Amino acid sequence: MGEIEGVWAKSLKVIPDERGRLMEILRADDEGFRKFGQIYMTTNYPGVVKAWHLHEVQEDMVACVKGMIKLVLYDARESSPTRGAVKEYFIGDHAPTLVRVPAGVYHGWKGISEDESVVVNIPTEMYDYASPDEHRLPWDTPDIPYDWEIEFK
Repeated sequence: MGEIEGVWAKSLKVIPDERGRLMEILRADDEGFRKFGQIYMTTNYPGVVKAWHLHEVQEDMVACVKGMIKLVLYDARESSPTRGAVKEYFIGDHAPTLVRVPAGVYHGWKGISEDESVVVNIPTEMYDYASPDEHRLPWDTPDIPYDWEIEFK
C-alpha cells in the first residue's frame, strides 16, 4: 500500500508525569493545519467498522485517543496522481498519530482494541445539518478494493 496525495500524518507526543499525561493533537502552526470547523469525538466498539464516507469540501483530521483503530483511506479523486491507492494507518494508544484526510478520499476505521476506542476528529468545516458534505458507501462495497478482515502475515 502506497502513499496517497495530500494525506499528512504526524506522530503525536505523549507527555506523562505523576498526575497523568498530556498529548497535543493539532496546533495552528502545524504543517498540516488548514483551518478549523469543529471538533467532535466518536467511539467504536471492538471489531466494528465505520466506513466508507468522503467529503467534497471538508478535510478531516483524525486521531484515536483511547484504544486502537485501523484507519483506511481510498483515493477516489479523478485528477489525483494516486487515484485508486489504499493506505492503512494503525493509530491509538500504541501509535499516537494524527492523520489529515483530504476531500475526495474515502475513509473509515475499524475498532481493533479489546475495549471501546475513542476517536477525535477536527474537520475543516462545520457540519451542515441541512446539506451535509458527506457521501457514503457500505463498509463492504465492491467499489473499494479493501477487505476489513485481519490480515496475518
